[in-house]
Amino acid sequence: MAEHQTNGASHPVDFRTEPSQYKHWKLSFDGAVATLAMDVKEDGGLRPGYELKLNSYDLGVDIELHDAIQRLRFEHPEIRSVVLTSGKERIFCAGANIRMLNQSAHGWKVNFCKFTNETRNGIEDATNESKQTYIAAVNGPCAGGGYELALAADYILMADDGNTSVSLPEVPLLAVLPGTGGLTRLVDKRMVRRDRADFFCTIEEGIKGKRAVDWRLVDEVVPRTRLNEVVRERAQEMAAKSDRPADAKGIALSKLERRIEGDRVAYSHVEARIDRAKGIAEITVHGPKVAPPATAEAIQAQGDQFWSLAFARELDDLILHLRTNEETVGMWVFRSEGNADLVAAYDAALEQHKAHWLVREIRLFLKRVFKRVDVSSRSIFALIEPGSCFTGTLLELVVASDRSYMLDGRMDGDNRPPATIRMTPMNFGAYPMGNGLSRIASRNLDNPSQVEVIKQQIGNDLDAAAADEAGLVTFTPDDIDWEDEVRIAIEERAAFSPDALTGMEASLRFGGPETMETKIFGRLTAWQNWIFQRPNAVGDQGALKLYGTGQRAAYDRKRV
Repeated sequence: MAEHQTNGASHPVDFRTEPSQYKHWKLSFDGAVATLAMDVKEDGGLRPGYELKLNSYDLGVDIELHDAIQRLRFEHPEIRSVVLTSGKERIFCAGANIRMLNQSAHGWKVNFCKFTNETRNGIEDATNESKQTYIAAVNGPCAGGGYELALAADYILMADDGNTSVSLPEVPLLAVLPGTGGLTRLVDKRMVRRDRADFFCTIEEGIKGKRAVDWRLVDEVVPRTRLNEVVRERAQEMAAKSDRPADAKGIALSKLERRIEGDRVAYSHVEARIDRAKGIAEITVHGPKVAPPATAEAIQAQGDQFWSLAFARELDDLILHLRTNEETVGMWVFRSEGNADLVAAYDAALEQHKAHWLVREIRLFLKRVFKRVDVSSRSIFALIEPGSCFTGTLLELVVASDRSYMLDGRMDGDNRPPATIRMTPMNFGAYPMGNGLSRIASRNLDNPSQVEVIKQQIGNDLDAAAADEAGLVTFTPDDIDWEDEVRIAIEERAAFSPDALTGMEASLRFGGPETMETKIFGRLTAWQNWIFQRPNAVGDQGALKLYGTGQRAAYDRKRV
């Protein structure tokens, strides 16, 4: 049966790919160093109607980049540094393709920026947590989203040839903002002085040479004739600092098996049933059916079939599928089914073997998947019923939800034990949010010491009353009130304005300390969302609409 989609395109976007299918990236290896070269195929756009000239990119280019980053982490433990560069002679990257943005609907623009943000964050996570350091080798003009890609690297080298520059020209050229963290990374990551950043972001031509180094826009400039030589030296220097195992064998990430049958999207461990009339996706996670392997070596032997990794890959793909292809399904309701003891056993394996390179990668991947839940513009509820297995890692879906309902007791005729939830050590630091705190800590901003009290309950099965006392669930209806209370809550939520809900949810989810991530998703995304709808950018006389025509934009000069 054909896959249903609602984004206005003839086919839904598929985020599943692998290197033999890449159109736009070339991956090569030299000992402990990999090179990821961007060589965008001009006629290889995800949608017809635009050409990807000058290494400009669309969502399809970034889907490949995301896949390559994942494979470098899981399939190549021997790789300790990655050189991110261009496969073209005279251009590094011109950024997001303007004509693609011009012809795209508002929602497509915003989701495109969100996914590219998440991918850039994944590069930084690989550098900081996986010890697979990214170096940007800027071998030609580097503009807009191209410079934002370079900014995600830990070190930026640039050719000093009188032609190569870095720039963020979105404000003067397009009347929008750099959409993938450029403003934030300038001042929070590279610590560029505010006055210099202000000037830099309002010029079209960019900055090159010694000034780019002096202003901290890049780390080093070298003559073009020596660029490759110096890049190799820096890559080897950074590789020498990594703790990744030189002699380990990676695991293959096989293509995910996914079935789309009408209103059902099914994988091995995750499935979703979609009610498009009500705008609801009911997502059920199935716990493991067998005990985990006893050793790290046995975990590696299972490869991508190890339950924790398989579940993470499937949930990640489902989230991306729903976000991109089911725009009007504004509510996700999480359920779980399975054996809580087995889920706890997998968590124990992740904790016991956390020093092993593969187990570290699995934990980091789970962290990124839960962060993707946090930043999704969907209302998220969790329902905890008899037969649920919201334990440890899966409990993160409950505490990530906007609201959770836990049945107190059981329904008439149901012989299963009443619902319980269980914490494991994984709930206290393995999966931090963008604010740097665990989700349980984020629930206790008013009383941080309460987290230590809650920790005393690790390993205990908490019924509805105990879960409520610990602050882990929102409401605990009994069997008399359950169906009506849950139904009314979901119906009321679906009746509100999706725009207002998106703003409300994002504001409430990003409590606590402000970090570069919370600024990008909580602040930058909100502003870009607004600017993408303003006539100064997208109106008939707006800068984005008139780009490339030679006409000047006619701005509404009122400040709002």
